[in-house]
Amino acid sequence: MIEELAHIGRDPATNGYVRDAWSVADMELREWFRGEAARRGLDLREDRNGNMWAWWGDPSSEPGVVTGSHLDSVRQGGAFDGPLGVVSAFQAFDILKNRGLLPRRPLGIACFTDEEGARFGVPCMGSRLATGVLHPDRALALTDDEGETLADVLTKAGREPHDLGRDDETLAQVATFVELHVEQGQGLVHEGAAVGVASAIWPHGRWRFDFRGQANHAGTTRLEDRDDPMLAYARKVLDAREAAVKHQVVATFGKVRVSPNNANAIPGLVAAWLDARGPGEAQVRALVEELSAGHEVSEESWTPIVEFGAALRDRVAKAAGRNVPVLPTGAGHDAGILASAGVPSAMLFVRNPTGISHSPEEHAEREDCEAGVVALANVLEELCR
Repeated sequence: MIEELAHIGRDPATNGYVRDAWSVADMELREWFRGEAARRGLDLREDRNGNMWAWWGDPSSEPGVVTGSHLDSVRQGGAFDGPLGVVSAFQAFDILKNRGLLPRRPLGIACFTDEEGARFGVPCMGSRLATGVLHPDRALALTDDEGETLADVLTKAGREPHDLGRDDETLAQVATFVELHVEQGQGLVHEGAAVGVASAIWPHGRWRFDFRGQANHAGTTRLEDRDDPMLAYARKVLDAREAAVKHQVVATFGKVRVSPNNANAIPGLVAAWLDARGPGEAQVRALVEELSAGHEVSEESWTPIVEFGAALRDRVAKAAGRNVPVLPTGAGHDAGILASAGVPSAMLFVRNPTGISHSPEEHAEREDCEAGVVALANVLEELCR
């Protein structure tokens, strides 16, 4: 099933994927999800924020157990981040059907919208909107690199922008959520395990820094006469690395937008996005406060630390197999957003031998993926009792 998706949004020059939310690639992936749900006789529902839910049983009568992930990608991302969780959910469903399971509560498969935030800058947008963490007015005003607002994009896609917002009706249908994801690191490699369980998600956020200067001619303006914001940006990149070491967190300037972005012009504006994460909220906040002093900075997203509930975590780990390691992650997920909103949630990880993610080099061996599917099926069977 991963191979069935391999051509969608793939860049032949890099073998990476570009699957922005509400793009042509994303719409094709949505159609694939609908087809897989229909093939299994599942009841497909799309909520007011574009998240899709395929149900075995009626969650309106009793809240159900849900698994799944997302299908969008970061730009030039890998094949497994997101899709592995969705594919594994369908495969686990097939296993349970073959076992003759008649679940005592509804079982659902979810596909969340715009988990990566690659197009509009805010990650986990679908789950943030559904839980009320992100206000719809702010979401609709977000713009992509072409200057189109989310409202414009939704309208072009035939959606009603003003439907966005907190969705208590949908949330009430989810008793438990379990997300399977490729590990975005080498924790399981060091543990010698194919499958693991998440203990927590580090606090993390994104901040926009605007460095302003004076646009001018690159060839006729003397160095001493320049007001070049690129210099301030370059210094801040180095400052971020030093501050991250000091505060024992990670900090990355991974996105930059230069205006007017001409090879023969001094920039007038450099907008740069800082991604900062760490084991403790105070450490991350201290880093951002230090880097922000004297600069024009706006917070675009913030996710507090998520400690997955111990009772559910231990139950999932026991059902997943013997001696399954439990480990934290620095990567954000929809499961973390739901957990923060009070929905009992847990996560399974599948080993990534390279430890590389958000890159075409992201990988998972077939045998490990299959082990993940079996573990997920066992977990769902346990939770559906």
